Amino acid sequence: MAAPILHLRDIVYTLGGRPLLDGAEIGVAPGEKLCLVGRNGSGKSTLLRIAAGEITPDSGQCFVQPGIRIVYLPQEPDLTAFPTSYDYVAQDLQPDEDYLARSMLVELGLTGEESTATLSGGEARRCALARALAARPDLLLLDEPTNHLDLPTITWLERELATMRSAMIVISHDRRLLETLSRAVVWLEQGITRRLDQGFARFEDWREEVLALEELAAHKLDREIAREEDWMRYGVTARRKRNVRRVAELAALRSRRKDIASQFRGALKLTVSEAHNTGKLTTVAEGVTKGFGERVVVRNLDLRVLKGDRLGIVGANGMGKTTLLRLLTGEDTPDEGRVQIGPSTSLVTLDQRRASLDPAQTLSDTMTGGSGDMVQVGTEKRHVIGYMKDFLFRPEQARTPVGVLSGGERGRLALACALAQPSNLLVLDEPTNDLDLETLDLLQEMLDDYPGTVLLVSHDRDFLDRVATSVLVAQGDGHWIEYAGGYSDMLAQTGGAAPAERGTAPIEDKQKNTARSERTTKKLSYKDKLALEKLPAEIDRLEKLIISLRDTLSDPSLYSKDAKKFAKTSEALTQAESALTTAEEEWLLLEMKKEELESGG
Repeated sequence: MAAPILHLRDIVYTLGGRPLLDGAEIGVAPGEKLCLVGRNGSGKSTLLRIAAGEITPDSGQCFVQPGIRIVYLPQEPDLTAFPTSYDYVAQDLQPDEDYLARSMLVELGLTGEESTATLSGGEARRCALARALAARPDLLLLDEPTNHLDLPTITWLERELATMRSAMIVISHDRRLLETLSRAVVWLEQGITRRLDQGFARFEDWREEVLALEELAAHKLDREIAREEDWMRYGVTARRKRNVRRVAELAALRSRRKDIASQFRGALKLTVSEAHNTGKLTTVAEGVTKGFGERVVVRNLDLRVLKGDRLGIVGANGMGKTTLLRLLTGEDTPDEGRVQIGPSTSLVTLDQRRASLDPAQTLSDTMTGGSGDMVQVGTEKRHVIGYMKDFLFRPEQARTPVGVLSGGERGRLALACALAQPSNLLVLDEPTNDLDLETLDLLQEMLDDYPGTVLLVSHDRDFLDRVATSVLVAQGDGHWIEYAGGYSDMLAQTGGAAPAERGTAPIEDKQKNTARSERTTKKLSYKDKLALEKLPAEIDRLEKLIISLRDTLSDPSLYSKDAKKFAKTSEALTQAESALTTAEEEWLLLEMKKEELESGG
C-alpha cells in the first residue's frame, strides 16, 4: 500500500470537559476514497477539521505529506467575507486558473455574479462545492456535501466525485453516495475509530458483527466480575497485600465493563403521538393551478392522498415542492381548482430550515414550551430529562442554547418537538438533513409503523426508496406526475432517468379536461344541503363515540371479566369507525360539489 498523504494517530480532543476523541486514528493513501461514519455528536466533523488543520488536538500526531493540497468543505460554509460567488470560488486559485472557477460555477448553475449575502441555502452549498472542486486538491474533505442539494445536482456531484483522482474523506447521510464512492470506511464511536477496508455497502453488516463480538466479551466480563465479587465476600482471607491487589483488579474489571456497556447505551427512541381518528381521504386536489406572476409551479394537478399513503415529492430546487406542500396542507390557496382536506385531519410539520427553533432558547425550554420541566407527549406528560434521553441528549445539555447545537442535534431536537404533537398527517420537508445513519434508520422504522399519512419532500434517494409508497415528480412548466413505489421504482418506469432531469412535460389528459368542462352547474339539491348541514355534527358524535369505546377496550381485564361486553364493544367500535369514514367522505365530496357549483363549474 502507498504511503499515506494524511495520517492522524492517537488523536485526543476534549470538548466541554469530556473526551470527544480518545485515541482516534485515520489515514488516507493517494487517490483513496473513504467515508467517515458515526452518530451525530460523535466527533466526525471535529476529526475532519483537525485533518484540515482548522483546530489543534489536545494530543496525538498529525502527519501531512509535504506539498499536499487539502481542501475542506464544511457543513455550513461562511461566504460573508466575499462579495460575489466568483470571489469565493476563486480565492485559492492562481490567476491563470480563472477558467476553472468559471466553468465549475456554470456546471453548478451559478453565474459568478451572485451576491453572497442573498444566496439561498442550496446556492451557498453549490458555491462552496464549486470552490472545493475547482481547486483540484490532492485531498478533499467533504462534510455533508449533499445537504440542501436537489436530486439532479446530487446525481451530477456523484458522477463528478467518482471520476476525480483526488483522495477523499466524506461524511454523509446519503447512503447511495457512500455506496458509490467509498472503498473504505472509518467508524467513529465513543471517541475511537475502527476501519473496514471495504465499501460502505458492507459496513452495516460488519458493524453488527463487531457489536456482537463486543457484547459477547461484555458477557464474559460480567461472569469474571461475579467470580471476583464472590471471592471478595466468601473467599478464604489471605494476606492484606493480596486482598488489596484483588480489590484493584475488581475495580479495573468494573471500569472495563463500564466502557463496553457504553457501546450499547443511548439507543435513540422515536415514537410518534397519533391523533385519534382519520377518514380514508386525507387530501384531494382537483384541477389545481398555482403560479407567481408568469411562472406556473403547479398546473392542472389532480391528486388523491389516502390514509396511510407515504407520498414523496421530488424535483429540482425551484420547481415548487414547498409550494405544493403548502397547497396540499391548506396553508396556501390555489389560483385555480380546489383542495379539500379531511375534517378530522391533525397535521404536524417538520420544516427543512428548523425555523420553529429559537437559537436563544434552551434545549429544555424548547421541548417544554418554557412551561416548567414536563413535556406534553400526546396525551401524557413526561419529564423533560427523560424525553431528552430518548433523543440522545445528555442531562447536562438541558440548559444549552439551541444556537450552539450541531446541525444533527438541531435535527433531533426538531424531531422531538414534532413527534410529541398528536397527528394523523406528518409533513416532512427535507427531514434527513444533518441526521446520522442510525437516526435515519429509526425514523424510517417509525414511519413504517405510523398509521397516518406522510407527505415527504426529500432528495435522499435511499430514504425515498425505504419510505415512499409513491413519488410525485416535477416535470417542468408546472406539470407533476405520480409514480407508484419509491425513487428507484420511478427510475425503472422512466427508463433510468428521472423526468425532472430530462425536463419533459406530460401530455394533457384530454379525458380529464373534457370531464371537467362537462360538470353540472345545477344548485345543490335539498337533500344534499340537509346532509351538508347535519354531517359535521354526526362526524363529531362518531368521533366522541369512538373515543369512549376505545377507552372501554383499553381495560386489559375487560375480556376476562365480561367477554360479551368486550365482543359487543369491539363490534360497536368497528361499526363506528366505518360510519365515520363514510360520513367524512360524503362531507368531503359534498363540499367539493358545493364549491364547484358556486364557482360556476
